[in-house]
Amino acid sequence: MTRAWQVLLAAGVAVAFAAAGALFYQWRTSDAPPDPAAAGRMVLAASLMGVDGKLQPFEQWRGKVLVVNFWATWCAPCREEIPGFIQFQERFRADGVQFVGVAIDQKERVAPYAKEIGINYPLVVGGLETMEFARQLGNQRSVLPFTLVIDRSGKVTSAQVGMLRPEKLESLLKPLL
Repeated sequence: MTRAWQVLLAAGVAVAFAAAGALFYQWRTSDAPPDPAAAGRMVLAASLMGVDGKLQPFEQWRGKVLVVNFWATWCAPCREEIPGFIQFQERFRADGVQFVGVAIDQKERVAPYAKEIGINYPLVVGGLETMEFARQLGNQRSVLPFTLVIDRSGKVTSAQVGMLRPEKLESLLKPLL
C-alpha cells in the first residue's frame, strides 16, 4: 500500500468515526420529550387495554410517582430489567410509586409471562401503534425497553431508552418521594 493510500484510508476512517460520534451524540440527546409537562399530560390522557381485558386509563394513577415501562416478551433487555421493577414496586408502593408496564405485544403472550415471573404491577397491551406513542414521548429510535418516570404533578422527569439499571432507577425515584 502506498503512502497516499494509507493517508486516504486514515482520513476515511477519521471521517467515519466523526460521523458515528455525531450520530451517537444526536441519538443519546434525543431521548427526552420536547416538553416534559406536555408528555406527562399525554400519558395521563391515554387509555390502553389491560391484560384482564378492561380498559385502563392512566388518569387513575395521577398523583403518584409513575414509572411507565414500554416492553415486550420477545425483548431480552426488557425481560432482564423486569425483576428489578417487581422489587422496586414492592419496595416503594407505600411511598406512592406505581409501575405500569406497556407491552408492545399480544395479550396471549403477556398474561402467561406476567404470571410466570410474578409481575406485581398493572400491565396494559398495545400494538405497533403504541410505538408511535412512545416516539412522541421521546423514544425517537423506537426501541425497547423505554421507560418514563413521571412525578406527582404529572411532569416527565426522566425518559430512558434501553435497560434501566436498579441503581439509576433508585437515583431517579428517591428525589420524587
